[in-house]
Amino acid sequence: MRSLTVLAAVIAVVLAVPVLVVAGSVLAGDTGGIWAHLASTVLPELLGNTLVLVVFVALGVGIMGVGCAWLVSMLDFPGRRIFEWALVLPLAMPAYVMAYVYTDLLQFVGPVQSGIRAAFHLKAGQYWFPNVRSLGGACLMFACVLYPYVYMLARTAFLERAGNVLDAARSLGQGAWGAFWRVSLPLARPAIVAGVSLALMETLADFGTVSYFGVQTFTTGIYLAWFSLGDRIAAAQLSAALLGVVALVLAAERLTRGRARFGGGQRGGAKRRVALHGVRAWLAMLACAVPLTLGFLLPAGLLLRMAFSEGDAQFGSRYFELVGNSAILAAVTAVCAVLLAVVLGYAVRKSSARLPALLNRIVALGYAVPGSVIAVGILIPVARVDLALASLVELLSGHRPGLLLTGGITALVYAYLVRYLTVALGSVESGLARIRPAMDEAAQSLGSSQSEVLRRVHWPLLRGSLLTAALLVFVDVMKELPATLVMRPFDFDTLATQVYTLTADERLAEASTAALTIVAVGLLPVIVLSWRIAKGR
Repeated sequence: MRSLTVLAAVIAVVLAVPVLVVAGSVLAGDTGGIWAHLASTVLPELLGNTLVLVVFVALGVGIMGVGCAWLVSMLDFPGRRIFEWALVLPLAMPAYVMAYVYTDLLQFVGPVQSGIRAAFHLKAGQYWFPNVRSLGGACLMFACVLYPYVYMLARTAFLERAGNVLDAARSLGQGAWGAFWRVSLPLARPAIVAGVSLALMETLADFGTVSYFGVQTFTTGIYLAWFSLGDRIAAAQLSAALLGVVALVLAAERLTRGRARFGGGQRGGAKRRVALHGVRAWLAMLACAVPLTLGFLLPAGLLLRMAFSEGDAQFGSRYFELVGNSAILAAVTAVCAVLLAVVLGYAVRKSSARLPALLNRIVALGYAVPGSVIAVGILIPVARVDLALASLVELLSGHRPGLLLTGGITALVYAYLVRYLTVALGSVESGLARIRPAMDEAAQSLGSSQSEVLRRVHWPLLRGSLLTAALLVFVDVMKELPATLVMRPFDFDTLATQVYTLTADERLAEASTAALTIVAVGLLPVIVLSWRIAKGR
């Protein structure tokens, strides 16, 4: 199976090119002096705002995710079974969509401030109201949307240790609170840190939220350097700086984890939960209801109100064109991602060497790289290849074909694959792990050829994993904004870019239908995940 390993190596190298280009940009000179200008003017602000986001989002998702996970895992109160799966729903709400919705709700002419002025007979300047379009507002948006990453991993860790934790705590005279601080929280630390790291990766990759709120971060700086200043080297060097921040977050996760590992255990939480009554039960319900309401129920309700009461002037042929563009991109990427993931997965399965597994780790690094960084890393080399191809075609045929790669969706799909192939690879690897080598040997001993083994044994067992992989990639591509903004062909819009364009012009009601569509598509894997959580309680 050497050919399979070679193919896997080619895939890994191609997908690693954008990151290598960005990393190599630090060696490039500052030809126009723009990088020096950025470093002396906006770079301190970019770095400061990014670090503030990292710190406060980490605190926010940690408090909400761990708190809710502890409540539904270790305690029993009215509504617990609903909260157990519903707390995952904010994952379907992109942070940039929620930013637009809360701006409409909390701005000066919005219903909240208008109601305050009417109720207390106040005028502008006579009262103070927090500005949602600020660094603090961005931190709140990210925390409310991304806490489910911590919630899911922490909940699993708590359930695996639930019975043992309560028994140990009771034998030491501790209640539920003492068990949380002294036993359960330290044991769940690796899972919590992993969840916080995932949330921070999404925060660093965001462009729509911070751009709309006017918060200058590395992602907005990259966009500014590329489009406003027209300096690809400066954009690449800013991307390298952001890549360094991502590397620091990953290193911090490894350092914080230390030698701790995700421990398994027998689930005893369902039989040993402490029942809450009275005020304590109501407080537990409130603690779970607040993040769910802020992260999903309220913004989804406001989107529905805008779509049906105020109307969407963009709804019609234009809307269906956007749906078609988004669906084509997502479907093509999903199919390509599944095919490549199958090749990489089987390369590991069929080889006893360590190289295929190392290649899969290289591919997995793409998920930690923000879309804006990937876009910059792709456009620099691909644009040169595009020009060379166009010149070659013109030389051979006498006809100038235009840009073959960046002029269509090819380069954009490439960017999506670099970013999201690891999502498909994880699902395919988990499916292959369930197919033991003994199954292959048994089928071959009964006279089945290799192709028959794949068709009659592997395909039925892998089908669910492949469909799950395709669904996850499809949804991620539908929501992706930074890479799409930078790399989309001329006059080619998607639902995500349409929402960004309309909200940038403060046409929030017109963006409501496209935003609702993105949320509805994002609900598909979340519903599946919630069902699994409810089934495995």
